[in-house]
Order: sequence, then C-alpha cells, then structure tokens
Amino acid sequence: MPLFNSFNWSKALNFLASGFSTMKFLVIELPNRNKSHQNNCIKVFLLTLSLILVSLIPLGLLKSSPSPLPSPKISISSLRSIELEKKCDVFIGQWVPHLQGPYYTNETCRLIIDQHNCMKLGRPDTEFMKWRWKPDDCELPLFDAAQFLEIVRGKSMAFVGDSVGRNQMQSLLCLLAYVAYPEDISHKFSSDINYFKRWFYADYNFTLAAFWSPFLVKSKDADPDGHSFNSLMSLYLDEADDSWANEIENFDYVIISAGQWFFRPLFFYEKGQLVGCHKCNGNNITGLTRYYGYKMAFRTAFKTLLSLRNYKGTTFLRAFSASHFENGDWDKEGNCGRTRPFGSLEMKLEDYNLEFYLTQVEELRKAEKQGKKIGLTFQLLNTTEIMWLRPDGHPNNYGHSMNKNKTVNDCVHWCLPGPIDTWNEFLLYFMKKEILLRLEAKLMNNA
Repeated sequence: MPLFNSFNWSKALNFLASGFSTMKFLVIELPNRNKSHQNNCIKVFLLTLSLILVSLIPLGLLKSSPSPLPSPKISISSLRSIELEKKCDVFIGQWVPHLQGPYYTNETCRLIIDQHNCMKLGRPDTEFMKWRWKPDDCELPLFDAAQFLEIVRGKSMAFVGDSVGRNQMQSLLCLLAYVAYPEDISHKFSSDINYFKRWFYADYNFTLAAFWSPFLVKSKDADPDGHSFNSLMSLYLDEADDSWANEIENFDYVIISAGQWFFRPLFFYEKGQLVGCHKCNGNNITGLTRYYGYKMAFRTAFKTLLSLRNYKGTTFLRAFSASHFENGDWDKEGNCGRTRPFGSLEMKLEDYNLEFYLTQVEELRKAEKQGKKIGLTFQLLNTTEIMWLRPDGHPNNYGHSMNKNKTVNDCVHWCLPGPIDTWNEFLLYFMKKEILLRLEAKLMNNA
C-alpha cells in the first residue's frame, strides 16, 4: 500500500487544530501577557505548525520514485525550500550541463511518437539531452514520477491547445512511465484518436487528456482551395471551441496553450459578424494584427473557464513556444541544426515572439485577478524565454510529420527526451507549491 494511503490527513489536521486550541488556552492562562504578545505567540505557533505540516507532506505525499537521475532526498528542508522560495523566480536562470542525461530514452519509453522520436530517426548528437535549467537563486527539483502520481491520485488533467501542447503531454507520459503505464481509452470518447487523447492510470484513478484546439476558439476553413498548412481560416473570437469547452468542467488541472497557428491568414468574427482579418488581402475588410486575434482567443478561453459553474480546477498557461527556423522560413527550407543551447546573453526575446508572449500574459493576469474572487487559481508556466535559448532541442529533419510518413524540417516541436521535459518539472513544482499554499491558508483560517 502506498505510504500516501496510510497517511491520515484528517487526523493530521485535527492534530494541528487541537494544537492550536491548546496554544490559545496557554495564552489565556498567562494574564500578564498583553494582546499584542498573544498574537505574536499565535503567529510563532502557526509558523511552527506549518513547518510540522511541511515535514509531514514528504512523508505522506511526496515519496521519491526510482529514476535514472539521482533524485534528491525527500526531507523537511527540501520541501520547505518550495515554501520559502517565494522571492525566487525559478524562471530566471540558465541552462547548465547535466551529464547524467535524460530521465528516459526512446528505448525505455514506448509512448514516443515518431514526430518527436529524434533518436529513433537517426539524430546523431546527444548533447542536447544533457542540459538542465538552473534558476539563479534556488533549485528546480528533479521530476519525481511517484510524487506526481500521488498528487493526482483520483484526479484528472487536460492539455488544451495545439500539437506543441500535445508534445508536453507526450513528455509527461514518458516521465511517468518509470512508475506506471496508462491505458489508452481515447476511443471511448472520440473517433479522432490522433488529436483527442485520453489515458487512464488505473492504479491511481488518474485521467490524462489532450484536447486539440489550436485556436482555443471556434474555427473553420475559409480558403476556397481547401485546407493546407497556410490556408485561410475563420475564427469566432468570442466563442470558445466546444471540443474542449464542453468537456473541461470536471478536470482538476488544465494546461492551456496556443501559438503557431496564429501566423496563418485569418478572418476574425465577433457576435457572428466579420470584424477584420489578418493577411487576408480582402477589399473593404479592416486589417487587424495576429496579436488581436491571439488576445481575444485567450480572453475568451479564460472567460469560459471562469464562467463554468462546476469548474474548480487549477489553470496553467504554458507560455508561447517560439520556433527556431534559420536559413529560411518553415516553407522555404528553413532548418534548425544547432547542437547546443544559447547563453542567456546571446539571444534575447524580441519582435513577434515577445509580442505574443506579452499578449497572452496580459490576459492571464486579468483572469488571475478575477479567479481570486471566486477561488480559482491561474498560474503561468513562464517558459518562453527559457526555450528561446534552446534551438538545439527540435527534431529538425529527424522527425516524421504526424499522420504522414515523411521527414520534414520541424523547428516547432521538441525532441523526446529533450528540453521540453523541463516544462513538466515546472508543472510539478507549482503543483506542490499550490498544495503548501492551500494548507497554509487552512491553518490561517483556523486561527
């Protein structure tokens, strides 16, 4: 039986509550103490209780799992570090050599699809797998699959967005495969099992899903020549895409993202009326930037989550993921053949990549503010600038296009294993941090 199951959270909280009541009693029994001193005593005691509870979490919740990487010891200090690092931005740092290598390989994880399976398809270099993100002022813990699965026991998680979002889900599948393999139950929910995936971890009663929605809002083809990689499409900016909006209400964690599809020609509709377009070359149609469509799509997605009556989940925005085409665009023989990361001073985020990033973060902050009023959490996985330093992490010509058994120069998606695994290190870090913050809030509410 997992240690988590044997840990009685109710008894622990009752113990803490009784301890707090005892503390009140002791304060009352000291008639010479003034009220201010009593309050200070209570605060000190609450801090002590918090540290006790933090020490219980690694024992009951955050057990370590086997890993090809040396996993840090689960201890009071290691868990307290998450709680005490409120002043540390884990997204500010640099990529450093990590000679131990990746968590998994294409041989130890059988769930890697050919689109991301760079080693299977002949990539000759391996150095791109031997780097880790190192924050400047703290540590980013290694991914621990058993910890993750205990946190999500009895819960569900959904990735909503385009194929880069699905890329992150595939990374997570491989990271978890060291502990458990899921059952693919996609066929029970969709006829399109390539784009709408569901996996079930029976031992943990955990469901992992991917909802294909590259624009987050309703869309349809508008090109008279039919659909292609760069064909004209219509977006209904104030209507969330039903493919995810009708399914998401009961999920506990939602990771939402979008990006590269907004570069194509687009018609923009609001309230059923055409309001403008991007790169459509239409006469008498208002020209609007792609950033306008991007902003409105995220605004609608966040409003939808905020408006769902039964949605109690935590929403993560995984920030814009830039491409790294050099020597030409994606459709003009561009490629990405670098084999090392950039240093933080070599490349700075700018131009359209920066604009996309700022646009979505602005909408997230608005949603975050509204969410606080109704008890919903919105969190940023601030990966844009970090991944801008990793031109070496893409398949380039060592991947097959999805559903097409042919090689393309792919500088959008990420090799597995590779730097995208870091996204799930961040994900787990903030999931654990949220648990600690909620427990801390419960303690304060009981004060």
